[in-house]
Amino acid sequence: MQSWTWANFRELDGYQTFRYGLFDESDQLIGGCIFYFYPQRSAANLIFASAAPLLPPNLETEGMQLLLNQAEKLSQGMGSGGAIALRIEPLLSAKPEWMNQDFVRSPADLMPSETLWIDLQKSESVLLAEMLPKGRYNIGLSQRHGVETVFTSEDAAIPHFYDLFYETAQRQGFLSESYGFFIKLCQNLFREGMAEIGFAKYNGKILATILLIYWGDRCTYLYGGRSESARQVMPVYALHWAAMQRAKQLGHRIYDFYGYSDDPTHAYYKFSRFKRQFGGTVKKTIGAHDYFFYDRLADAVIRLLR
Repeated sequence: MQSWTWANFRELDGYQTFRYGLFDESDQLIGGCIFYFYPQRSAANLIFASAAPLLPPNLETEGMQLLLNQAEKLSQGMGSGGAIALRIEPLLSAKPEWMNQDFVRSPADLMPSETLWIDLQKSESVLLAEMLPKGRYNIGLSQRHGVETVFTSEDAAIPHFYDLFYETAQRQGFLSESYGFFIKLCQNLFREGMAEIGFAKYNGKILATILLIYWGDRCTYLYGGRSESARQVMPVYALHWAAMQRAKQLGHRIYDFYGYSDDPTHAYYKFSRFKRQFGGTVKKTIGAHDYFFYDRLADAVIRLLR
């Protein structure tokens, strides 16, 4: 979400993006941040930065202050009343010193603060051995049934993906993004080699699909869907196992299931039980934190009171 391509995609979806680099004395890029802003008629707008900032070692405090200065300047000219806060979400396991008491925990995260990672540096035999018994069994079952998998970055795959994604969203009762969202996302990321759609097929019929994002050392499972047909052949297990093998062959070190929780009351709990069948390690980050621009906040409160 801090890549140039992702920012281009979000601009097509109506967001404003502001891209700042941190440079050393030799003009070498050593860090930075992409700020996002969605224009709306509100007195409580936010500037936000998913998976950011990216700060140079030993210069975190100085780098953060430079970025805060830029964010505060931006906040004064955004929306009807500007932005009242900057929401950041660094991918860190503990709150660092440069996030002083001025940063407070946000009421909502921009992306999951808990996820499940599969270490693709391990051999396939070790990966299978570290799965739960049900996971290994269902992968073997799908292979015995002859489930086929295919991965593509062709635009023609998008409507087939969306049909299964939307069907699953309706069946399970979660909010689904629009078809237009996926058109813009896939077409932008496909062109840069950053995404693929995977399908699992049985007797020529598509039964399951996933959308994968490739970036750096990580392959992230971002969205998926499945049919209610022929569930007994375990197409989703076949598809994720094939995706892990493919990501490993492409040189990625991590398969990120993107969103996980062991808490039975959490919205992610139901599908987290499925993800857990593949083994892996739970990773937790500190989540989103807000830095308030108090002049802008005071103005917003006064307008609301009026």
